[in-house]
Amino acid sequence: MTTLAGTFDVTAVRADFPILSESVNGEPLVYLDSAATSQKPRVVLDAERTFLEHENAAVHRGAHTLAAEATESFEDARAAVAAFVGADPESIVWTSGATAALNLIAYAIGNASIAYGPLALQPGDVIVVTEAEHHANLIPWQQLAARTGATLRHIPVHDDGTLDLAAAADLIGERTKIVAFAHVSNVLGIVNPVADLVALARRVGALSVLDACQSAPHLPLDLPALGVDLAAFSGHKMLGPYGIGVLYGRREVLDALPPVLTGGSMVTTVTLDRAEFLPAPQKFEAGTQPVSQAIGLAAAVRYLEGLGMPAVHERERVLEKRLRDGVRSIPGIRLLGDTDADDRVALCAFDVDGVHAHDVGQVLDARGIAVRVGHHCAQPLHRRFDMTATVRASASVFTTEAEIDTFLDALSGVRAFFGVGR
Repeated sequence: MTTLAGTFDVTAVRADFPILSESVNGEPLVYLDSAATSQKPRVVLDAERTFLEHENAAVHRGAHTLAAEATESFEDARAAVAAFVGADPESIVWTSGATAALNLIAYAIGNASIAYGPLALQPGDVIVVTEAEHHANLIPWQQLAARTGATLRHIPVHDDGTLDLAAAADLIGERTKIVAFAHVSNVLGIVNPVADLVALARRVGALSVLDACQSAPHLPLDLPALGVDLAAFSGHKMLGPYGIGVLYGRREVLDALPPVLTGGSMVTTVTLDRAEFLPAPQKFEAGTQPVSQAIGLAAAVRYLEGLGMPAVHERERVLEKRLRDGVRSIPGIRLLGDTDADDRVALCAFDVDGVHAHDVGQVLDARGIAVRVGHHCAQPLHRRFDMTATVRASASVFTTEAEIDTFLDALSGVRAFFGVGR
């Protein structure tokens, strides 16, 4: 792993990922599905194994030496992940993934509504999302609206995939309590205007909730500087393990939210009739903790920091342009989010005229090329563009220009293979 004099050494990076030496269907693996789940460098694999072999014990519970060492490693991991996003450790809550983090927020606000707390929702209040949201940042808000009587509204997207900010300004009004949106669309690859949306939310005193799953692996990320109240991201999309996610919250917001899961590890005093809870983040971390997974995620963020997130972003800007320009140049292909905006990550979704997305995926897979096919957990966005499924290619720190070219070469022959184009 190295970046020398501002040069990103992708050959050295690739050597850190054991799976990249694999073959698929007799072809070298070309992995272009990092937006779904990223591959893991050896340091992440080793970090989990080393903990389990040498420090494994319950955290925050035992008084023996091994438990103390495990707890120290666990909290060091929290500090490392917090620093990666510019936050304090007390603002980082471990979850099982971004989906769990977003549901935690929605259910905590729902619990506040039952108790008529400071974040309570009432009938007539408004929750605003966007038309481009992943289901994990849509369905929890649908459910919260149904439970509380709030109204759910959505910010539409333009034909080029960018958000309609004029419509957003009209939708976000005095009854708006929550504005939830993705930092980067997992279908369009477009970086959304966080500052504008946060300003609209603040104008009316609404909470801003950011889905940072597709930004954390690719962009320098400072959540306090962005001004969002709450945010979520997943380990497995940013070179880390499965089963670990992060909820970030401003301290005063976390303090105002009631717990969702209750049990051990999140209490101070318990009687047969009542319980008192620890402050955040512990009050949201009931039960057995994802200890080795958190330690693996810390190894992942340290790896990314070693590469330098500005260097990662600049490297992926090159790959994104090569990918998008190449897809655009192939006849019979419709690219979603076809805008020249500079703020993008190396991800694109497209439709091949006359060929179902799953058939495209099979042809590419025969060449050893892994892509995602389907609606990418964003059915409303696909419906907006009159599609049921697309093909998505997404790059990461280990992707090469040669792999992009191999993908484009295979893609250019798909329509002819099915007899629907030259």
